[in-house]
Amino acid sequence: MLLPFLNKKNLEAGLDEAGRGCLAGPVVAAAVILDPKNPITGLNDSKKLSEKKRLILKQEIEEKALAYAVAFVNEQEIDEINILNASFLAMHRSLDALTIKPNHLLIDGNRFTAYQDLKHTCIIKGDGKYMSIAAASILAKTARDTFMEAAHTTYPEYNWKKNKGYPTKEHREGILKFGSCALHRQSFTLLSKQTTLPFDKH
Repeated sequence: MLLPFLNKKNLEAGLDEAGRGCLAGPVVAAAVILDPKNPITGLNDSKKLSEKKRLILKQEIEEKALAYAVAFVNEQEIDEINILNASFLAMHRSLDALTIKPNHLLIDGNRFTAYQDLKHTCIIKGDGKYMSIAAASILAKTARDTFMEAAHTTYPEYNWKKNKGYPTKEHREGILKFGSCALHRQSFTLLSKQTTLPFDKH
């Protein structure tokens, strides 16, 4: 059972990101301030929900939340500042875009770079513990999935429609066969050391 807040006296925003472990595309973060008077049932860590359920909850979050925002940090920025800093930057950008300023932040994970004068609490696996973080995980995941599905039409050889840029065997085989593209994170190990060139039968 997820908790509605850490401290009910605070106006809390939950934050989470999606795409940190991907080989291609942006890292996406969301910030959500839920309305205690307008509860949303079924919130959970986005990874534990079906795609259909995530999309239903996304719509409900957008309709019922007091405020929410989603922000992207692209692959070039990730290569420049590293994925950890890019994740924090995406979270900061989502906070910049909120129409209501919270007074406390609930962060999924164990590290965060402080944002302005706001106090924050880092919560390991917070997307499975607090409703606002779960809501943020759903918005970040659905926004990123939509981006990668659109990118699939330009770069179908990597099958991002299915793997969303994560380092699956199929994705790595696409890189091996076709090389990397503009959306790949060049600072990441795109091919594992075990990957070998296909045997030439001719």
